[in-house]
Amino acid sequence: MVADLFGIGWYADVIVVRTLVLNASNEPLSVVAARRAIVLLCRERADLVARSNRVWHAESVSFAVPSVVRLRRYVPVPYRRSIPISRRAIFLRDDHRCQYCGRRAENIDHIIPKVQGGKHIWENVVASCQRCNSRKGGRTPSQAGLTLIRTPTRPGRFDWVYVAAGGYADGAWQPFIRSQLTVNS
Repeated sequence: MVADLFGIGWYADVIVVRTLVLNASNEPLSVVAARRAIVLLCRERADLVARSNRVWHAESVSFAVPSVVRLRRYVPVPYRRSIPISRRAIFLRDDHRCQYCGRRAENIDHIIPKVQGGKHIWENVVASCQRCNSRKGGRTPSQAGLTLIRTPTRPGRFDWVYVAAGGYADGAWQPFIRSQLTVNS
């Protein structure tokens, strides 16, 4: 599938290559279209850290498409970034698999249904297939005779990078994401 390619998403039949932007402190700051990253490099606002194997050609110049860029000036981040709970993020967390039977998921399901006081939080929402979702209905998994394959959890501190990239974090991004996880854990 095309969306599984290296940091690439399809929007209106146009390929959007994604680039990880690091703060001057090497902390992941955002994920942007590679075109925006090239503009940052041309305006000397950022330095190239890692490049992809792609090249974009203009009339008189060619650009190595950046995979990771680092801003030259530090940008203060006043908040700790978190992933808002969404259908897309839940499917990515659960690998598009039903958390009751392991088949391809089509729906999201509240483990403790809202009608029984369940909340719409990470720890109470899982991906599920149509069959298991219908079988469970407005009951808890134990009431419906179902068991969870794994307990749902809140995403980690830098999992937003994965969600922002449309489900794929380029291999060149891993050292920067991992180093932040060990330093800031």
